[in-house]
Amino acid sequence: MGEEKGENKGGEKFEAIRGRVEEEPFARKMGLRLLEVGEGRALVEMKFTEEMDNIFGMAHGGAIFSLIDEAFEVAANSHGTVAVALSMTVNYVSSPPKGETLRAEAREVDRSKRVATYEIRVSTEGGELIAVCQALAYRKRDPLPFL
Repeated sequence: MGEEKGENKGGEKFEAIRGRVEEEPFARKMGLRLLEVGEGRALVEMKFTEEMDNIFGMAHGGAIFSLIDEAFEVAANSHGTVAVALSMTVNYVSSPPKGETLRAEAREVDRSKRVATYEIRVSTEGGELIAVCQALAYRKRDPLPFL
């Protein structure tokens, strides 16, 4: 029975995070949609639109970074305590075609009391790799203020 309560609490926590992402002005502006959230993981998607072009007519690195950052933010905060970015290293592999739906999947690689490491991969719906990121989060003791 204790496991059921833990699962329910996790469900409530994840729904609260999902609600905050839906309300987040920047996420709405970029068209970021949280598809999945779990302990130390998140899946976020975004459609690459013409407004996200760089000077060469390709996907702007900042748009792709925004998708990566949202997945990282959700995964790092999924434990219910405030986590903030310390560093992020992105390798851009290819540029997606316009209109493509991109997905960023963040996975926790390691976590201690104070820091956690994440890998975030951005791919097209067809599975083409667009970018890979390694990210480090500082884990504060503070509970998420909206829980």
